[in-house]
Amino acid sequence: MALWALQDESRHVPVRNFRPLRIAIASDHAAFSLKADLAAMLADQGHDVLDLGPDSDARVDYPDFGYRLAQAVADGSAQFGVALCGSGIGISIAVNRHPACRCALVSDPYAATLAREHNNANVIALGARLTGIDMARACVTAFLAGSFAGGRHEGRVDKLSNPPF
Repeated sequence: MALWALQDESRHVPVRNFRPLRIAIASDHAAFSLKADLAAMLADQGHDVLDLGPDSDARVDYPDFGYRLAQAVADGSAQFGVALCGSGIGISIAVNRHPACRCALVSDPYAATLAREHNNANVIALGARLTGIDMARACVTAFLAGSFAGGRHEGRVDKLSNPPF
């Protein structure tokens, strides 16, 4: 099975050293369609996708699904998470309530890369009403391809899980 990464809008290139990941994905009703598309993309790439809902575009509350995703990442059921809602803001706030989660709301692949490299983010958030499907795919691909740089970023990231208050 080959993994393909988006290089530009029309060409895909094989990714070297692919390792399948267990990825949790959750959304609210506004991002249901985007969730389905990204879950299919991740499965096609060979990842094990844990779809935490919802199962339709009927109105739901994003905190319920954000908390569910945060718990899956925190307890090790998933290595990474993809959180989606209309703007990406609400569900990212919900996920970040869990001290084991570092959820980054991103809008482009460079921000997704930096979220992993500088912040050791383990969850990416996207807004379905603000991000097109091709950009969302590129963001998720960049996020999963990234890695934590450590070094000068290590102490800062440690402070995120151990605030002084």
